[in-house]
Amino acid sequence: MQWDLPQPYTYKVRVDAEHVDGLHHANNAEYVRWCERAAWSHSVELGLDVSNYQSMDRGMAIRQAEYDYILAAKESDELLIGTWLTVVDGRINMTRKFQIYRASDQALILRATWQMVCIELSSGKPKRMPQAFKDIYCTAVVEDPRNL
Repeated sequence: MQWDLPQPYTYKVRVDAEHVDGLHHANNAEYVRWCERAAWSHSVELGLDVSNYQSMDRGMAIRQAEYDYILAAKESDELLIGTWLTVVDGRINMTRKFQIYRASDQALILRATWQMVCIELSSGKPKRMPQAFKDIYCTAVVEDPRNL
């Protein structure tokens, strides 16, 4: 795979019949779900899961998402999702990037970027990141030279 950045966190999915739409390829909404699953899996691997978010009354919410659909995936394709945190400002903002490759031919299927904001779960309002978020997420940042 030609990852844009080094050392991605990787997550595997298989395109099943329920993911395919009338055009005979994976529906765009499925890519959004797969990115979400990869992001949560990465966060859990780093040490923050939904119960941590709830106990701190804080969470990272998507403020803006951009998906670049490059090729279609078809039923039974095995996909490899790579994800990175590329910006964590230590206050309220975080950027997460994704790439999805088809395993069989290593074809790039999708690139995506999420701009995220820390919110207070009880109010939905932007709030500063708790120290635990900073301690965990800041150390996982992979520098993206295109963001400099």
